[in-house]
Amino acid sequence: MATKPNGTITTNPTAKKQTYNPKRQTYNPNRIPYRPNRRHNRPRRCNCRRCFCQCCCWTILVIFFILVLAAIAGAIFYVLYHPQLPSFSISSLKISQFNLTTSPDDTTKLTTKFNVTLSTKNKNKKLIYTYDPIVLTAESTNHIDLANGFFPRFTSAPNNVTIIHSTLSVVSQVLDVDSVSTLKSDLKRKSGLPMRILLDTKVVVQMDKLKSNKVGIRVTCDSINGPIPKGENPTVASIATAKCKVDLRIKILRWTF
Repeated sequence: MATKPNGTITTNPTAKKQTYNPKRQTYNPNRIPYRPNRRHNRPRRCNCRRCFCQCCCWTILVIFFILVLAAIAGAIFYVLYHPQLPSFSISSLKISQFNLTTSPDDTTKLTTKFNVTLSTKNKNKKLIYTYDPIVLTAESTNHIDLANGFFPRFTSAPNNVTIIHSTLSVVSQVLDVDSVSTLKSDLKRKSGLPMRILLDTKVVVQMDKLKSNKVGIRVTCDSINGPIPKGENPTVASIATAKCKVDLRIKILRWTF
Protein backbone atom coordinates (compact mmCIF):
# COMPACT_ATOMS: atom_id res chain seq x y z
CA MET A 1 0.00 0.00 0.00
CA ALA A 2 1.45 3.45 -1.08
CA THR A 3 0.41 7.09 -0.92
CA LYS A 4 0.52 9.34 -3.93
CA PRO A 5 1.44 13.02 -3.71
CA ASN A 6 -2.17 14.11 -4.26
CA GLY A 7 -3.27 12.24 -1.14
CA THR A 8 -4.78 9.19 -2.77
CA ILE A 9 -4.01 5.72 -1.45
CA THR A 10 -3.10 2.87 -3.74
CA THR A 11 -2.95 -0.76 -2.77
CA ASN A 12 -0.51 -3.40 -3.78
CA PRO A 13 -2.39 -6.43 -4.90
CA THR A 14 0.66 -8.60 -4.54
CA ALA A 15 1.11 -7.79 -0.80
CA LYS A 16 0.14 -10.52 1.67
CA LYS A 17 -2.61 -9.89 4.23
CA GLN A 18 -1.46 -9.96 7.86
CA THR A 19 -3.70 -12.03 10.12
CA TYR A 20 -3.72 -12.25 13.97
CA ASN A 21 -2.47 -15.55 15.29
CA PRO A 22 -2.64 -15.96 19.06
CA LYS A 23 0.11 -18.58 18.97
CA ARG A 24 2.55 -15.93 17.89
CA GLN A 25 2.28 -14.00 21.16
CA THR A 26 5.51 -13.50 22.93
CA TYR A 27 6.14 -15.66 26.02
CA ASN A 28 6.48 -13.81 29.30
CA PRO A 29 8.15 -15.97 31.97
CA ASN A 30 7.00 -13.61 34.75
CA ARG A 31 3.36 -13.86 33.89
CA ILE A 32 1.14 -15.66 36.46
CA PRO A 33 -0.73 -18.51 34.81
CA TYR A 34 -4.49 -18.24 34.81
CA ARG A 35 -6.22 -20.60 37.20
CA PRO A 36 -10.00 -20.59 37.34
CA ASN A 37 -11.47 -20.06 40.80
CA ARG A 38 -13.58 -23.07 41.60
CA ARG A 39 -14.32 -22.11 45.17
CA HIS A 40 -17.81 -20.90 44.35
CA ASN A 41 -18.63 -24.00 42.38
CA ARG A 42 -18.03 -26.36 45.29
CA PRO A 43 -21.11 -27.21 47.39
CA ARG A 44 -20.93 -26.03 50.99
CA ARG A 45 -20.59 -28.82 53.47
CA CYS A 46 -22.58 -28.61 56.71
CA ASN A 47 -20.63 -28.83 59.94
CA CYS A 48 -22.15 -31.78 61.82
CA ARG A 49 -21.00 -30.57 65.20
CA ARG A 50 -22.43 -27.12 64.62
CA CYS A 51 -25.78 -28.57 63.50
CA PHE A 52 -25.88 -30.85 66.54
CA CYS A 53 -25.22 -27.93 68.90
CA GLN A 54 -27.94 -25.86 67.27
CA CYS A 55 -30.44 -28.72 67.55
CA CYS A 56 -29.59 -29.20 71.24
CA CYS A 57 -29.97 -25.49 71.94
CA TRP A 58 -33.34 -25.30 70.22
CA THR A 59 -34.55 -28.45 71.99
CA ILE A 60 -33.56 -27.06 75.38
CA LEU A 61 -35.28 -23.77 74.61
CA VAL A 62 -38.49 -25.52 73.53
CA ILE A 63 -38.53 -27.72 76.66
CA PHE A 64 -37.88 -24.71 78.86
CA PHE A 65 -40.68 -22.79 77.15
CA ILE A 66 -43.11 -25.71 77.67
CA LEU A 67 -42.14 -25.97 81.35
CA VAL A 68 -42.68 -22.25 81.84
CA LEU A 69 -46.13 -22.45 80.23
CA ALA A 70 -47.01 -25.49 82.39
CA ALA A 71 -45.89 -23.65 85.53
CA ILE A 72 -47.96 -20.60 84.59
CA ALA A 73 -51.01 -22.77 83.84
CA GLY A 74 -50.56 -24.62 87.15
CA ALA A 75 -50.29 -21.37 89.08
CA ILE A 76 -53.45 -20.00 87.43
CA PHE A 77 -55.31 -23.25 88.13
CA TYR A 78 -54.23 -23.24 91.78
CA VAL A 79 -55.29 -19.62 92.26
CA LEU A 80 -58.69 -20.14 90.62
CA TYR A 81 -59.63 -23.53 92.10
CA HIS A 82 -57.28 -24.10 95.06
CA PRO A 83 -57.56 -27.93 94.72
CA GLN A 84 -57.48 -30.17 97.80
CA LEU A 85 -57.34 -33.93 98.16
CA PRO A 86 -60.47 -35.63 99.51
CA SER A 87 -60.45 -36.61 103.17
CA PHE A 88 -61.45 -40.04 104.50
CA SER A 89 -62.28 -41.19 108.01
CA ILE A 90 -63.47 -44.45 109.49
CA SER A 91 -66.70 -44.30 111.48
CA SER A 92 -67.08 -47.87 112.73
CA LEU A 93 -65.79 -51.39 112.28
CA LYS A 94 -67.61 -54.47 113.58
CA ILE A 95 -66.24 -58.00 113.44
CA SER A 96 -69.09 -60.48 113.06
CA GLN A 97 -67.08 -63.61 112.33
CA PHE A 98 -63.44 -64.65 112.68
CA ASN A 99 -62.61 -68.35 112.53
CA LEU A 100 -59.37 -70.23 112.07
CA THR A 101 -59.99 -73.92 111.32
CA THR A 102 -57.40 -76.61 110.77
CA SER A 103 -58.28 -79.64 108.64
CA PRO A 104 -56.92 -83.17 109.19
CA ASP A 105 -54.27 -82.55 106.52
CA ASP A 106 -52.87 -79.65 108.61
CA THR A 107 -54.32 -77.01 106.28
CA THR A 108 -55.50 -73.87 108.08
CA LYS A 109 -58.37 -71.88 106.62
CA LEU A 110 -59.64 -68.44 107.54
CA THR A 111 -63.29 -67.34 107.47
CA THR A 112 -64.18 -63.76 108.40
CA LYS A 113 -66.92 -61.15 108.12
CA PHE A 114 -66.47 -57.43 108.83
CA ASN A 115 -68.91 -54.51 108.65
CA VAL A 116 -67.11 -51.23 108.01
CA THR A 117 -68.42 -47.69 107.68
CA LEU A 118 -66.31 -44.83 106.34
CA SER A 119 -66.97 -41.28 105.21
CA THR A 120 -65.31 -39.14 102.59
CA LYS A 121 -65.56 -35.38 102.17
CA ASN A 122 -64.91 -33.24 99.12
CA LYS A 123 -63.38 -30.10 100.61
CA ASN A 124 -63.21 -28.24 97.29
CA LYS A 125 -65.60 -25.45 96.37
CA LYS A 126 -65.58 -25.94 92.60
CA LEU A 127 -64.18 -29.41 91.89
CA ILE A 128 -66.30 -32.54 91.47
CA TYR A 129 -64.91 -36.03 92.16
CA THR A 130 -66.25 -39.08 90.32
CA TYR A 131 -65.05 -42.34 91.85
CA ASP A 132 -64.80 -45.75 90.21
CA PRO A 133 -65.94 -48.78 92.27
CA ILE A 134 -63.83 -48.94 95.43
CA VAL A 135 -62.05 -52.15 96.46
CA LEU A 136 -61.79 -52.47 100.24
CA THR A 137 -59.32 -54.75 102.00
CA ALA A 138 -58.87 -55.51 105.68
CA GLU A 139 -55.38 -56.77 106.49
CA SER A 140 -53.22 -57.28 109.54
CA THR A 141 -50.18 -55.16 110.23
CA ASN A 142 -48.10 -58.06 108.87
CA HIS A 143 -49.84 -57.78 105.46
CA ILE A 144 -52.10 -60.82 105.89
CA ASP A 145 -55.41 -60.41 104.03
CA LEU A 146 -58.33 -60.77 106.44
CA ALA A 147 -61.36 -59.77 104.35
CA ASN A 148 -62.33 -58.12 101.05
CA GLY A 149 -65.28 -56.06 99.80
CA PHE A 150 -66.28 -53.28 97.42
CA PHE A 151 -68.38 -50.15 97.18
CA PRO A 152 -70.09 -48.99 93.95
CA ARG A 153 -69.06 -45.90 92.02
CA PHE A 154 -70.36 -42.52 93.12
CA THR A 155 -69.96 -38.78 92.54
CA SER A 156 -68.87 -36.39 95.27
CA ALA A 157 -70.09 -32.82 94.80
CA PRO A 158 -68.25 -29.81 96.26
CA ASN A 159 -68.44 -29.62 100.07
CA ASN A 160 -70.29 -32.93 100.09
CA VAL A 161 -69.91 -35.85 102.53
CA THR A 162 -70.48 -39.42 101.27
CA ILE A 163 -70.97 -42.41 103.58
CA ILE A 164 -69.29 -45.65 102.50
CA HIS A 165 -70.75 -48.80 104.04
CA SER A 166 -69.51 -52.20 102.97
CA THR A 167 -69.39 -55.80 104.17
CA LEU A 168 -65.97 -57.40 103.95
CA SER A 169 -65.62 -61.16 104.08
CA VAL A 170 -63.52 -64.12 103.12
CA VAL A 171 -64.55 -67.80 103.12
CA SER A 172 -62.13 -70.68 103.69
CA GLN A 173 -59.01 -68.79 102.70
CA VAL A 174 -56.00 -71.10 102.93
CA LEU A 175 -53.10 -69.68 104.96
CA ASP A 176 -49.48 -70.76 104.92
CA VAL A 177 -47.63 -71.85 108.05
CA ASP A 178 -45.87 -68.51 108.62
CA SER A 179 -49.12 -66.53 108.27
CA VAL A 180 -50.90 -68.83 110.73
CA SER A 181 -48.19 -68.50 113.38
CA THR A 182 -48.04 -64.70 112.96
CA LEU A 183 -51.83 -64.36 113.08
CA LYS A 184 -52.15 -66.52 116.20
CA SER A 185 -49.48 -64.41 117.90
CA ASP A 186 -51.39 -61.20 117.05
CA LEU A 187 -54.67 -62.66 118.35
CA LYS A 188 -53.15 -63.01 121.82
CA ARG A 189 -52.79 -59.27 122.27
CA LYS A 190 -55.00 -57.71 124.92
CA SER A 191 -55.82 -54.67 122.79
CA GLY A 192 -57.10 -56.89 119.97
CA LEU A 193 -55.89 -57.82 116.52
CA PRO A 194 -53.97 -54.87 114.95
CA MET A 195 -55.25 -54.22 111.45
CA ARG A 196 -55.75 -51.60 108.75
CA ILE A 197 -58.38 -50.86 106.09
CA LEU A 198 -57.24 -50.19 102.52
CA LEU A 199 -59.30 -48.51 99.79
CA ASP A 200 -58.15 -48.64 96.16
CA THR A 201 -59.95 -46.79 93.38
CA LYS A 202 -59.61 -44.29 90.55
CA VAL A 203 -61.09 -40.81 90.45
CA VAL A 204 -61.89 -38.24 87.75
CA VAL A 205 -61.71 -34.56 88.65
CA GLN A 206 -64.20 -32.29 86.88
CA MET A 207 -63.60 -28.55 86.62
CA ASP A 208 -66.60 -26.82 85.05
CA LYS A 209 -66.64 -28.40 81.56
CA LEU A 210 -63.14 -29.85 81.80
CA LYS A 211 -62.42 -33.38 82.99
CA SER A 212 -59.12 -34.94 83.95
CA ASN A 213 -57.93 -38.46 83.21
CA LYS A 214 -58.47 -41.16 85.82
CA VAL A 215 -56.01 -40.94 88.68
CA GLY A 216 -55.49 -43.86 91.04
CA ILE A 217 -55.68 -43.25 94.77
CA ARG A 218 -55.07 -45.46 97.80
CA VAL A 219 -56.56 -44.69 101.21
CA THR A 220 -54.92 -46.33 104.22
CA CYS A 221 -56.73 -46.29 107.57
CA ASP A 222 -54.47 -47.76 110.23
CA SER A 223 -54.13 -47.89 114.03
CA ILE A 224 -57.21 -50.11 114.33
CA ASN A 225 -57.49 -52.85 116.96
CA GLY A 226 -60.26 -55.40 116.69
CA PRO A 227 -61.17 -57.93 119.40
CA ILE A 228 -62.24 -61.32 118.11
CA PRO A 229 -65.88 -62.30 118.81
CA LYS A 230 -66.31 -65.35 120.99
CA GLY A 231 -70.01 -65.81 120.42
CA GLU A 232 -72.64 -64.77 117.91
CA ASN A 233 -72.59 -61.13 118.92
CA PRO A 234 -70.21 -58.96 116.86
CA THR A 235 -67.43 -57.03 118.53
CA VAL A 236 -66.63 -53.37 117.90
CA ALA A 237 -63.09 -52.50 116.91
CA SER A 238 -61.23 -49.64 118.54
CA ILE A 239 -60.88 -46.72 116.07
CA ALA A 240 -60.15 -43.90 118.51
CA THR A 241 -56.62 -43.40 117.14
CA ALA A 242 -57.38 -44.43 113.56
CA LYS A 243 -56.21 -42.09 110.82
CA CYS A 244 -56.76 -42.30 107.07
CA LYS A 245 -54.08 -41.23 104.61
CA VAL A 246 -54.73 -40.50 100.94
CA ASP A 247 -51.97 -41.26 98.41
CA LEU A 248 -52.06 -40.68 94.68
CA ARG A 249 -51.02 -43.66 92.60
CA ILE A 250 -49.70 -42.24 89.32
CA LYS A 251 -48.74 -44.83 86.72
CA ILE A 252 -45.96 -44.01 84.25
CA LEU A 253 -45.37 -46.78 81.73
CA ARG A 254 -44.96 -49.87 83.98
CA TRP A 255 -44.20 -48.08 87.21
CA THR A 256 -46.77 -46.94 89.75
CA PHE A 257 -45.85 -44.13 92.19
